Amino acid sequence: MKFLVDMPLSPKTVEFLKKNGYEAVRVSELGMAKSKDRDIFDYAGKNDMVVLSADLDFGSILAHTHSSKPSVIIFRLMNPSPEHVNSLLLSNISSIEEELMKGAIVIIEDTEIRIRELPIGEK
Repeated sequence: MKFLVDMPLSPKTVEFLKKNGYEAVRVSELGMAKSKDRDIFDYAGKNDMVVLSADLDFGSILAHTHSSKPSVIIFRLMNPSPEHVNSLLLSNISSIEEELMKGAIVIIEDTEIRIRELPIGEK
């Protein structure tokens, strides 16, 4: 599985994912630090990547476009430190991997995880 890490998340999360056997790149490494969310979304879709972000706009894009890819993980945390994000990823990624491969939006909060299959809404 390949991950595209959005700017609100730390480069430490990219390092963490790589150390755990995943392909990961931060948007800034692609020269996309100031790109619009839609451009990041499109890049991830074309390159079969899962978007990791703390930005709710990706959920809005999925709802508006009725896309089935890319999958998106959105972190909604009281403590968005890289250590906390990485810990939550480590403890949950294996249980959400199948949904991400099929197409899903996953909201990770401090006390719960919500998973919604894509596409969202009617075409």
